[in-house]
Amino acid sequence: METRGVTRTGRTGGTGGVRALAAATPATRDRFVDLLRVASLGTVVLGHWLMAAVTVGPDGRAEVGNLLAVVPALQPATWLLQVMPVFFFVGGFSHALSHRSLLRRTPPGAPLYPAFLRARLQRLLRPAMVFTAVWGAGALTVQVLGAGGPLTDTAARLVAQPLWFIGIYLAMVALTPPLLRLHERYGWGVFAALAWAAAMVDLLRFAAGVPYVAFLNFAFVWLAVHQLGFLRADGRLRADPRIPAVLAAAGLASAAALVALGPYPLSMVGMPDEPVSNMAPPTLALLCHGVWLVGAVELLRGPAARLLERPRVWRAVVAANGVAMTAFLWHLTAMLGVHGLLLSLDVPLPAPAGAAWWLQAPLRVAAAGALTTLLVAAFRRFERPSPAPDTTTSRTPAPTATPVAALGVTLCLLGVLGLSAVGFGGLLEGRTALLVVVHVTAPAAVAMAAAGWLLVERAGRRAG
Repeated sequence: METRGVTRTGRTGGTGGVRALAAATPATRDRFVDLLRVASLGTVVLGHWLMAAVTVGPDGRAEVGNLLAVVPALQPATWLLQVMPVFFFVGGFSHALSHRSLLRRTPPGAPLYPAFLRARLQRLLRPAMVFTAVWGAGALTVQVLGAGGPLTDTAARLVAQPLWFIGIYLAMVALTPPLLRLHERYGWGVFAALAWAAAMVDLLRFAAGVPYVAFLNFAFVWLAVHQLGFLRADGRLRADPRIPAVLAAAGLASAAALVALGPYPLSMVGMPDEPVSNMAPPTLALLCHGVWLVGAVELLRGPAARLLERPRVWRAVVAANGVAMTAFLWHLTAMLGVHGLLLSLDVPLPAPAGAAWWLQAPLRVAAAGALTTLLVAAFRRFERPSPAPDTTTSRTPAPTATPVAALGVTLCLLGVLGLSAVGFGGLLEGRTALLVVVHVTAPAAVAMAAAGWLLVERAGRRAG
C-alpha cells in the first residue's frame, strides 16, 4: 500500500523508464490513489484554463477575470470541479503511510521528524523554488529595463497565486506526526473535533462578527479533509461498504443546506469581489463539499481499480505522477503566455462567454497544453527527489535537528503563502500584501521560503 513508487518516476526519463516503473509496481499498491492525485491536479489546471476571462481595458492593459462571474449559471459546476479537497485527502493517505514506513526503518533514538519533513517536502520545494527563482529573475529584469506588455503586471501577480496550495500542503506535512498519533488513539474522533472546530469558527465569524477568527479555518477545514486520508490508510473508510455512500450523501446534503440557508455563496471557488468566499478563508460549506467528494471518489474505487489494471492506462498515470507538480506550477505561465502572444500579434480577444470565445476556447486550451509540455520538459528534472539519508545505520543523533526542521518548515510555510499573496510584481518598489495580519513583500517572502528550505534540507541530512 506504500505510495512511494510512483513518486520516484522522475528518476528516469523517457518511455522506457516509465514502462519499467509501471511494470515493477507491487501488487499491493493502491493505484487508485495515484490516479486521484493526477486527476485532481489535472482538473485544477484545466479549470484555470477554462475559467480565465481575459479582457483589455481602455488603457490597453489586460485583466484576467473569472468566467464564473461572467456566467453565474455555471457556478454549480464547481461542486464537481473544485477538487482540491481530493488532493489533500490523498495527501493524508500518503503522509500516513510514509511516516509509518520511515518509523519502521529509523533506529531507536534517531530524530524521525527532520527526515520525514525532508522526504515529503523535496518534490514540493525543489520545483517551487526553481519556479520562484525563474519568475523572480524575469520580473526583476522586466522592471529594471522598464519593459513589459499589456499582461506583464497581471501575470506577475497571478502566476504566484497557486502557491497557496503548496503552503497549505507544507502545514499538513508538518502536522502529520502529532495528528497521526491522535488519529491512532481516537480515530474518527479527530476528524469530528476538527469539523466541530470549523463549525465554531464560522459561528464566531458570521454570528458574532469576531475579526480574524475566520483564518483559523485554513487549518481546521483542510486538516479535517487530510484526516480522512489517515482513515483511508487504515481501511476505515471501507470498514463498512456503506461509509462512502453516507459520506457522499451527508456531505452533499449539508453543503446544499448551508448554501441555501446560510451566508455561504454557491460557488466552491473564489469569486472576484464577493463579500464571502468559501475558499479564502475556507468555510464549513467547503468542508462539507470535501466530505461529499471523498465519499463520491471512494464509490468509484472499484471501477477505477479495474481500469488501472490495464498496462497502458497505468503507464499514463505513472508518467503523469512524475511531472504533476511541475505542470501545476507552470500551467498559469503557459496560459498567460498564450494570451500574451495573441495580444502581441494584435489578435482580437472575443468577449468572454460569447460564441466566438467558446469557439476559440479549445484552441487556447490546446496551445496552453502544448506550452505547458515544453515547460515541463525544461523543468521536470527538479521534481526528482535527492537520495534519502540512510536511516538504517545507527548514528549519533543531531540534538538540534528537530527544532531546526520545525523552524525551517515554518519559514517555508510563511514565505510560500506570503509570495502567493503578493506575487512577483513590484519587487523593486517594495509592494506589499496582507498575509492574515502581517504585510509582506516579495523579497521577504522569497528569503523566508529559501531559508526555510535550506534548514529543512540540512536538518533532514543531519538526522540521517
